[in-house]
Amino acid sequence: MEIHKKFLDIAYEEAVKAYEKDEVPIGAVIVKDNQIVGKGHNQRIEKSNAIYHAEIIAIEDACRNLGSWRLDNCIMYVTLEPCVMCAGAIMQSRIKKVVFGAKDEKGGAVISKYSLFSDKKLPFKVDYEYLKDEKAGIILKDFFNKKRRKLHGE
Repeated sequence: MEIHKKFLDIAYEEAVKAYEKDEVPIGAVIVKDNQIVGKGHNQRIEKSNAIYHAEIIAIEDACRNLGSWRLDNCIMYVTLEPCVMCAGAIMQSRIKKVVFGAKDEKGGAVISKYSLFSDKKLPFKVDYEYLKDEKAGIILKDFFNKKRRKLHGE
């Protein structure tokens, strides 16, 4: 449990990087044998690319670092529950487990809106753990409150 907290904290550091770039503050790290092999944070605005979610960037980084598209025996730590696109990429890359710090009630594809990792009709099994991390939720709320205030000229 303590090791999960350590890597979720590093994912949070990635989320802060996104926040500082005015991107939705989500961060992800991928770990194999207790070593970080991939990192990412949202970069959709920076890269002008709709698929540049934190999880996708972390998967790309891990694949490059490991020299393989198969991320067997890897664990992804991500600050927010993955969306449908990211859950699909996680399954396709063969990640073994996902640990996330905040639920996404609107678009979460693990436990909130959908249950893709538990769907027996799909060919890939991914273990998951929701490990509530207050700061992961707070940074998201702060980001969107700031956006609303700016939109309303406050």
